[in-house]
Amino acid sequence: MRLLVTGGAGFIGSTLIEQVIDRAEVEVLVNLDCLTYAGHLENLAAVVSHPKYIFEKVDLREKPAVLDVLKRHQISHVMHLAAESHVDRSITGPGDFIQTNVVGTFNLLEACRVLWTAPATRNTQHAPRFLHASTDEVYGSLGPDGYFTETTPYAPNSPYSASKAASDMLVRAYHHTYGLPTIITNCSNNYGPRQFPEKLIPVTIQSLLARKPTPVYGDGLNVRDWLYVRDHAEALWTALTRGRMGETYNIGGHNEWQNIRIVELICDLVDELAPELGGNSRKLITFVKDRPGHDRRYAIDASKIKKELGWTPAHKFEQGLRETVQWYLENQEWVRKVTTRSKTEIRNPKSEGGRKQKRIERTEKRSKRGRLRKSR
Repeated sequence: MRLLVTGGAGFIGSTLIEQVIDRAEVEVLVNLDCLTYAGHLENLAAVVSHPKYIFEKVDLREKPAVLDVLKRHQISHVMHLAAESHVDRSITGPGDFIQTNVVGTFNLLEACRVLWTAPATRNTQHAPRFLHASTDEVYGSLGPDGYFTETTPYAPNSPYSASKAASDMLVRAYHHTYGLPTIITNCSNNYGPRQFPEKLIPVTIQSLLARKPTPVYGDGLNVRDWLYVRDHAEALWTALTRGRMGETYNIGGHNEWQNIRIVELICDLVDELAPELGGNSRKLITFVKDRPGHDRRYAIDASKIKKELGWTPAHKFEQGLRETVQWYLENQEWVRKVTTRSKTEIRNPKSEGGRKQKRIERTEKRSKRGRLRKSR
């Protein structure tokens, strides 16, 4: 297996790489990441010197570069995790989500189609596989009862979930139209060490450590199903290696919790694990205006992946949450580094990310001019 992991410097991707790189099936593991604000090579310290590991700093929006990586490394398997994933950011800046999640996925699918199906470049040594990691948010919002299954109709309610729904449909279309060997997974909310501090759990931890007001959207009664990141990584590997081509598998943690209850649990854990802060963290909870299109409840029915592939989550939520809070308490230098870099990139229009975006736009304009000349 010559494996490509996209977004491998991120939260889920780095955990996945750590867990699979020593597996006997893996001959080479290529990490393709453009290192946005949420991708950090510090996350890969444990594997950076591994003889199987190769890093390629490439943006999925740069189509020729993506194809070049797959060709040079003769990629036989793809685990596509790279994505813009924060709902709040998608509300204020939806364009980045369309470009990365939709156009980027299209570019990757096209590269795989060229490499795996064109006679001149077909990889004949291995049976290829393409796993696309998606989200339960594509299904929309549930009422107080019921669960998302693999046949639940898509009803995305945010620019983020709409972009992921679109990328899911592209993956499905490439399987049915071109015979590309694809698998789609839709997972519930991930949590664990090294999650960029913009999501609920790390935001809450950091607010409490700073003794700042800890925000909770609306009435705090929105429900999510929580999945420990190491369990998710194991499920992705199981789906890649044992899943049926063209199928979708829902991955859930069997852990439904109201947001307010999650925040209260974190408050109690911080009080226990960091008593020097003075305790009584719950007094810092502050209810704020709900975000637009905030889905009320998500819950995953993961019976298909259990029945067909034998996967079930190994971590109980309370223990996983304790380990997560402890990790952030012990790794505040990591938090400082990643948040400082993020603020620098956002405030500096001349940052590498900004310059790369301008190069992409110039390339697209030149391509458009070329097509216009040909059409005339």
